[in-house]
Amino acid sequence: MSGRLKAGRREAGVTLIELLIAVTLVSLLITGMLFAIRVGLTALDRSSTRLLTSRRVLSVQRILEREIADAIPVAAPCGSPGGPKFSFFDGDSRSLRMVSSYSLQEASRGYPRILEFQVIPGEHSEGVRLIVNERYYSGPISAGSLCIGVSADPVTGGSSPHFVPVAIGPASFVLADHLAFCRFVYRETLPPPALERWWPSWTRPLLPSAVRIEMAPLRVDPGSVPLMTVTVPIHVNRDPMGNYVGE
Repeated sequence: MSGRLKAGRREAGVTLIELLIAVTLVSLLITGMLFAIRVGLTALDRSSTRLLTSRRVLSVQRILEREIADAIPVAAPCGSPGGPKFSFFDGDSRSLRMVSSYSLQEASRGYPRILEFQVIPGEHSEGVRLIVNERYYSGPISAGSLCIGVSADPVTGGSSPHFVPVAIGPASFVLADHLAFCRFVYRETLPPPALERWWPSWTRPLLPSAVRIEMAPLRVDPGSVPLMTVTVPIHVNRDPMGNYVGE
């Protein structure tokens, strides 16, 4: 009787070869699952990176639009309180100085800022990047302290201010990087039939009716939103050099 039970138990057992086959199949199954999970995580990481890049591009364009659209016309004395007054809006193809009620730190809820946009070479001299400095605007004297002199403008016939160079440092915020090019253009509104004219620089007392930032990425990624040219209208037409009732 005991012999028959022992024989039955031996017949119900698993051989070493069967055990090795089972372990091999389980290992292959686990390896396949891990490979599929890795592929999925890699695809998710790439999608997240592209999504963050696209969001950053849209955020940069939105910041540029708000900062320039919220321009404030300011008449400032050059150098000292008794210096000659000028309209504090100075721009050329690579830089732009202005006062705005919108800032990166406080949006439209804080104090006005003096904005200094500057196009500088990119890292390792690859392409260019657009940076901005933000200074607190405490009045016309704070803006005029950046002026080092005033001379006649051959284009407008008026006075053209000269400023200290834009300081690039740890406080400079990089708005856009890895750009093939970046330049500013300024729109002057004209009566019919011309309607408008675009200038590579702006030294007139009145603010331009629009500022266009022309830029393109250094390398185009088909899977993400590229940085594109932004045209920002400025609806303020107050002459900062004029005299108004109550001033």
